[in-house]
This record gives sequence, C-alpha cells and structure tokens, in this order.
Amino acid sequence: MESQGNGERVNRSRRQRQILVHTGAAGLVAVAASLAISAIKSYRKNRERKDLLGSDVRINLSAREILKLAELIVVKSKKVHDAVASVPLDRIDYGKVVSPLAELEAEQFALIQSCVFPKMVSTSEEVRRASTEAERIISAHIASCRQREDVYRVVKAFLSRGEWTSFEAKYYVQCLVKDYERNGLNLTSTKQKEVQRLKAEIDDLGSQYVQNLKDDCSHLPLFENELLGLPSKFLKSLDVDEKGRYKVALKSCNVAAVLELCKVGETRRRVAVAFGKRCGQVNLSVLEKLVQCRHKLAILLGYSSFANYNLDNRMAKTPSKVFEFLEDISASLTELASRELSVLKDLKRREEGDLPFGIEDLLYYIKRFQEQEFGLDFGILKQYFPVNLVISGVFKILQDLLGLRFVEVSDPEVWHCNVQLFQVSDLITGESLGYFYLDLYKRQGKCSQTCVVALQNRSLSDNNTCKMPVAVLIAQFQNDTDDHPALLRFSEVVDFFHEFGHVIQHVCNRASFARFSGLRVNPDFVEIPAQLFENWCYENLSLKLISGFYQDMMQPIKEEVCNSLRRWRYSFSALRLKQEILYSLFDQIIHSADNVDVLELFKHLHPKIMLGLPMLEGTSPATCFPRSAICYEAACYSRIWSEVFAADIFASKFRDDPLDTNMGVKFRNKVLAPGGAKDPIEIMTDFLGREPSIQAFLDRRTEHSLL
Repeated sequence: MESQGNGERVNRSRRQRQILVHTGAAGLVAVAASLAISAIKSYRKNRERKDLLGSDVRINLSAREILKLAELIVVKSKKVHDAVASVPLDRIDYGKVVSPLAELEAEQFALIQSCVFPKMVSTSEEVRRASTEAERIISAHIASCRQREDVYRVVKAFLSRGEWTSFEAKYYVQCLVKDYERNGLNLTSTKQKEVQRLKAEIDDLGSQYVQNLKDDCSHLPLFENELLGLPSKFLKSLDVDEKGRYKVALKSCNVAAVLELCKVGETRRRVAVAFGKRCGQVNLSVLEKLVQCRHKLAILLGYSSFANYNLDNRMAKTPSKVFEFLEDISASLTELASRELSVLKDLKRREEGDLPFGIEDLLYYIKRFQEQEFGLDFGILKQYFPVNLVISGVFKILQDLLGLRFVEVSDPEVWHCNVQLFQVSDLITGESLGYFYLDLYKRQGKCSQTCVVALQNRSLSDNNTCKMPVAVLIAQFQNDTDDHPALLRFSEVVDFFHEFGHVIQHVCNRASFARFSGLRVNPDFVEIPAQLFENWCYENLSLKLISGFYQDMMQPIKEEVCNSLRRWRYSFSALRLKQEILYSLFDQIIHSADNVDVLELFKHLHPKIMLGLPMLEGTSPATCFPRSAICYEAACYSRIWSEVFAADIFASKFRDDPLDTNMGVKFRNKVLAPGGAKDPIEIMTDFLGREPSIQAFLDRRTEHSLL
C-alpha cells in the first residue's frame, strides 16, 4: 500500500511539473490555487478525523514518517524531563513537576503506539521494519528516562510535601517514585550500576533462552503405523526421510496433535520425552542463571526474594499468599482429580491392556472420554458460527448487558480494506466513551497472535480536555470462501469473546491519568473481565444469539448441544488444573528461595501434585514449561487467579440472569470504570459486597463433574 502511495505521489508531482512548463504564469496561479484548496480539504479531513476520535493515533504512516515521529517523541520527552529536573527543590509544585509528566505520558501514548503497532498489521515489509526499529529507539529512550536520578530527586521531593489535587494524583506520584526506586535510583551510584548490569544480563539470558528454542530443529522419525489416529492432512504436512519415516518436528502444534490423537501409547511417550528434552541441558543452565540473577537483583533492591519483588505490584502481594491460594485449590480438587484420573486409567486399560498410565496419556484419553460422552463434532459445530453472526451476537449481548451502543464509523481511515472502526457510547446518555477497530482476518505480513492493542488511553488534561480511549482487536480468522461465509471454530468464538472483553475493559475505563487507563491495571486483575465474559459462550440464551447454521441463519445450535458444551468445558478440569498448579508452584518456589535445584524440585513436585504420576524420565522443567523462565517469572499463578475470581463474579452476580442489565451496568461502573487507580481487591469487594472467594470456582467444577 505504501509503495503504491509513493508511486501516486511521484506521478502527481510529475504531472504538476508538466503543467507548470506548458501553461506559464496564469497556469501557475491556477495550479497554486488548486493545490491550496486540496491542502485545505486534506487538513479539514484529517482535522475531522482527529475531532471524531479525540485521538492522536496516526494511521498509515510511511516508514520514513514512523522513524521521524519516533525521533520527535524522544526529543519532546527529553525536553519535558529536562524541564522537570531543572525545577529548584524549594519551588516545586504540581504544575511544574507532576502535570508535565502526566501530560507527556497522555500525549505520547498514542504517538508511541502509532509507531509501534504497524509492525503487527502493515502490509508493507518496509513499514514493519521501520516500526520495529522505532520501537527499539523508543524503548531505549524510556529505559534511559527510568534512570534519570535528577528527575527522581524532584518527584520524590514533591511526594514528601504531600500536596495533592486528588487521590489519583497522589497515587500517580507514588507510582512514579516506586518505578524509579525499583530501578535502583534510591541506591548509591555503584549499586545503581550493578542493578543495570543485572537487568542487562537478565535480558540477555532471556533472549538466549528463547533463541535456543527457536533454533531447535529436532524431529522424531516415525513410521506410518506408529502414527495411527493422526489425520491424513497432518501426515501430508510432514517431510519424509529416505526410509519412508515421517519427520515429526518437535514443535508445539505437532506435539499437541500427536499427544491428543495418536493411538499408539509408545509413540505418545517417545514424542513427549523428545519434546521435553529440547535444549534441556543448555536451557536448564540458562534458567538457573536467570533465577540467580533475579534473586541478586531483588536483594539489591531491598526485597527478600525475586518473588517478593515481582509480587509487590500485583494483587497477591506476597509469595505466602500465592502458596496459600494454590495449595487451597489443589487440596480442594484432589478428590475430584483422583476420580478423573481413575476413569482415564480404566480407559487406557481397556484400550492398551495393563501398561502403566503416564503423564503423556492425559490428552489422548481425555479426548477419548469426551468423544464417547458428549458426541460433540466441532467440525459440524463450526458451521453454526459464521463470523458476522458471531460478531453481531456478541455486540448485542454486551450492549444490552452493559448499557452500551456500538455504531460503525463510515469511511474511516484504516490500514486495510477489511478493517472496521466502531464508536462506543452510553446507551442512555449518548455520551461517547471511545472507539475500537476490528482487524479480524488473516493476511500476509500480519502478526499471528490474537490480541487487543491499546492505541490511546483515556485521560483528562488539567483543562478537562478528554482523550478518548481507542483500541484494536487483532484476530486470525479465515475469510469467506466460494462455498460458505467465514466460519469460526468454537475455540475461536471463545477467544473472540475473551478479547472483546479486553476492548470493553479498555473503553469503559474512566481513569483520569493515562497511567491507570485502558488495560494499564494491576497485572493480576487485567484478565478478570475477559475471563468473566467467556462464561457467556456457555450459556444457552447467549449461545443461541451468536449461532446460526450458515445456510439458514435462523437455525441456532440445539439446546442439547448447548448443554453438552457446558459439561464439556468442565470435564477433567480438576486434573488439568492440577498440572497448571504444579507449574505455578514450581515457578513460585524457584523465585522465592536461593540456590534451588530446579531439576530435583520438579521431580519432587510432579508426583506429589499429579497424584503419583512421575515426571517423564530425561525431560527438563526448563523445556517442559518455559513461562517460568520468561514473561511470567514468579507470576505463573496469575491465569488461575483471574479465572478463579471471574468465576466468583459470574456465579454471584450473573448466573441466575446472564443478561441482567442493571447488574451489567453496575459491573461497568464499579469494576471497569475505576481502572488502575483503585486497589483491585477493594473494587471486587465493593462490587461483590464481600471479599472475593475461591468457592464458586470449586463448586462449578464439582457441580458439572460427570464422575
């Protein structure tokens, strides 16, 4: 698109030069007038778009424009930080210290995202490269700002004076100071350098860990009779060696297919072991170094462990709270998980004889039981979920539930013809709340993940000018074919409801500071609303609203299918949750103490949590579960945490009437609106009328158990 645009500009410029040559002075005046009118129209159109969105988001920047904007962002940021740093300590006030930093953050959030998000969606490789480079430039600058001891000194001095315009302003300054101190700026210069050295080493080790897995090209050669149960389409996707064996690359998608579908137990075991050995020794060494570096960093910053350091900014607060949470759930589910495991062992005994049941058998026999018990054909079910019907159904449910109105914006500026823009407003007052883009279909060059990206956070300036929240939902749906409209797998329906929950959370956030707006809330809290909205995918009434046979949209899925989906959702959930608890406990322990033997720890925990099932011999925890190495270190529990408290909200407030508008509006105003400026436990306690509990989560699994 960009190259075409450049070509059009070149041709237009060439035509203009030719006109000037052939028409003389009179023509020059006419052309100048024409160009002026075009410029005015272009300015007005851009101005109208900006007024429409109340946004600084910039769409369709060229590679050059992206890099230029990144440069301007850095220059402006440095100027503001320099100005704050220069304020004498005896003359500090809100207007000189806090307001400039808050305004800078609010203004630059959208500009930064304008530079960064093209790498995920642009059709131009040149633009994607420029976007990646811009992100590197901006990230490096932000890192340098976090090391501005001169700015920290001024902000800390303002904090000590205790002059506040609001609670949110006070919390904003407290967060600024905490950010600086978590970066070591309250330490001596020698210790500050050590903090930065350790952080750099942690980053390098994390990159090395990821690269080792990316570079691993190992595969397992298997004959066709060793892959019984795998569909022909899967086999055709594999290379074949000179002996006629299929080369099963040890990638997650291949391994999951084998473990779920292969009828040969020995093949499942061999594949699981081989997958668990990838980069085993080298990444085990990297993981051990990572844990040591994190522990040293935490001690240097005044924490007793890295887990204490990382949890300090989360709802759980302390490792002891996480251990209590995980152990309570694990103990409460042991009886149900034992019954589930017994059923699976019986299934294996009937199919394979007296061979021992191993961890590699879980997925296969869970699927076998589900096929026999529920009779759900997800291939047929897919025909009941045309994309447009699902989207319109989800829109209707959440509009009615939360008191919202979604209106598609006509002729918006977008980066691809399939992208749509919607305005969100309050159904009663008509007040505009924000905007969201939908970029739903696969295409070349687009990122492969399904996610929501905040393009602009809501904020209020000192003169009460409001920046409207803007987000984009990126998905990977297949487009229409000649035979039928675009159809969604049921898992994609659930994913869309989940991600659209993040859109709603972003738009309904009413925080005044960009720092606490959109999805910038406590990391243990951010997934709770999205997890909550997944529940509507399993309620009969809402399922009928989002489904319809693609050849007859008036024919939704049947009642018995709705009931089967709900039972299927919770089948063997205790046993699967035990496995997740195992990894979360492992992660929490290695980050809570120094010099832990990670391999021996995993060997000890595995049979203890997994009801006697041992860890596969020769596998490495560093390869089996990399989230404890990168991204979720000391926070692997967080997904369970959000699911537990989402279950509490649904059971307490929406189970009896999932479309209760009064309760939905209350949820919007009490849970979504405060954003990150209010403690999430206080938010949930206020909404629930009591402290959140794990009981509804446990009851739901026991209630729907078939055993």
